[in-house]
Amino acid sequence: MSTAPSSPPTPPHGSSKGAVVDALIIGGGHNGLVCACYLAGAGLSVRVLERRHVVGGAAVTEEFHPGFRNSTASYTVSLLNPKVIRDLRLAEHGLRVVERPFSNFLPLSDQPGDFIKVGGGLAATQAEVARFSVRDAEALPRYYAMLDDVAAVLKDMLLETPPNVGGGIGDMLQVWKVGKRFKTLSMAQRRDVLDLFTKSAGDVLDQYFESAPIKACFGFDSVVGNFASPYTPGSAYVLLHHVFGEVNGKQGIWGHAVGGMGAITQAMAAEARARGVDITVDAAVAEVIIENGRAVGARLESGEVVRAKRVVSNLNPKLLFGKLVAPSHVPEEFSRRIEGFKVGSGTLRMNVALRELPRFACLPEAGPHLSSGIIMAPSLAYMERAYFDAKLNGWSQQPIVEILIPSTVDDSLAPAGQHVASLFCQHVAPSLPNGDSWDLHRETVADLMINTVDKFAPGFKDGVIARQIHTPLDLERKFGLVGGDIFHGALSLDQLFSNRPVMGYGNYRTPIAGLYQCGSGTHPGGGVTGIPGHNAAREVLRDR
Repeated sequence: MSTAPSSPPTPPHGSSKGAVVDALIIGGGHNGLVCACYLAGAGLSVRVLERRHVVGGAAVTEEFHPGFRNSTASYTVSLLNPKVIRDLRLAEHGLRVVERPFSNFLPLSDQPGDFIKVGGGLAATQAEVARFSVRDAEALPRYYAMLDDVAAVLKDMLLETPPNVGGGIGDMLQVWKVGKRFKTLSMAQRRDVLDLFTKSAGDVLDQYFESAPIKACFGFDSVVGNFASPYTPGSAYVLLHHVFGEVNGKQGIWGHAVGGMGAITQAMAAEARARGVDITVDAAVAEVIIENGRAVGARLESGEVVRAKRVVSNLNPKLLFGKLVAPSHVPEEFSRRIEGFKVGSGTLRMNVALRELPRFACLPEAGPHLSSGIIMAPSLAYMERAYFDAKLNGWSQQPIVEILIPSTVDDSLAPAGQHVASLFCQHVAPSLPNGDSWDLHRETVADLMINTVDKFAPGFKDGVIARQIHTPLDLERKFGLVGGDIFHGALSLDQLFSNRPVMGYGNYRTPIAGLYQCGSGTHPGGGVTGIPGHNAAREVLRDR
């Protein structure tokens, strides 16, 4: 894979508006930008088409109230791959990530001292857990070691193209390489892998711990962006997916990009332009042009036609094949599989402007816990009820709410003395069971989320100056997150690795020659990682 030279030259045949470009990328989200950088670094002329007025996809920073800016959708950093950071010189383009002091802070009730903090090192976490169970504190190292062992094996596979089921000799070799990795594991570790891929997060956590608070801390990751109960089979993998990350070389740490998530994608765009990539915003694509069974460009909604030798889509697979590619160009069975590709993450996303920091009744003084992930979901049972309530009624009356207050570590986001907060709220149904539009209930459900926080932090509601609300429908319309799905498709066993998005096309290619996919609907899935873009570029260059 090519990496960025110290002073990347403009490709000798840089794109122009009327020329046939070597590669056309649809969607200027982070994976599209990553793919563009690698292709341009290999000497291809590249053009990126972005529907919105700004590149970055769901990883953008925008002003939502005068003087208040925040990460609009995606809101925290950990999964961004270190190789991508190095190759694209993101730090040189101004990206700086600061670490959270704690991973998570969970207010368990409104009673003083009734909380748990996770992070700050093993000893600190054990001391917290021991307040609820000495046995659980003793079990922590064994639990961490299990996750680390499994994650270490799987992380090696993130930057590789999955073996394509039904492929040739090269794919058979890749299957052998994957099998060889698992052969190095002990039998106990192989059982752990099986557990984490097939069992529920609740079942796995119940094997290690007895107290509700620590199980809630760890179990929350299994429902982040996952419209499911923590006791849904397969939810343990979603928990594991969030363990893959690191910040500034430290494993399992979460952080904040100074300037918001847009700082990541603006750094990527700067590197792309330095490599000669032509980035066009306000350029919504209406159709992928296919001639003689090959993708040869795109027609914009404006009527402009862009010709290309190959096309790379950064969209959700359901958008690509549901709206931009006519069904007649792909096999009927493939269309049926794409139609059945599971999406919908049950998320309502809010940004709020605050007059002051919230004061949680269980720990009212200001401190590092306010710079952590603050999770209002005190038990796995609470999370399970939230899911079933939303599934039956459209949204939970006792929802799961996570708050981050990035202005505590980044004063560029709000006026002096005031703050911004990200609210990641679950569970809400991607589609309401009675057929109503989310537009009819946006404010009602937003009020519920604010009131939920207010129960744990009295006065929070009165401190809200302004709010920006994104229902699942808003996330789909604004960012192309079908069903509000932050992962561009459920992270279930039938939609992972060689099966993502469809078995037989897990290698970033499609049934149409010259048409590739580089978004989170491909391996290894969602999160701001840059890995799908990195891997897809490699496959494009191999085919070239």
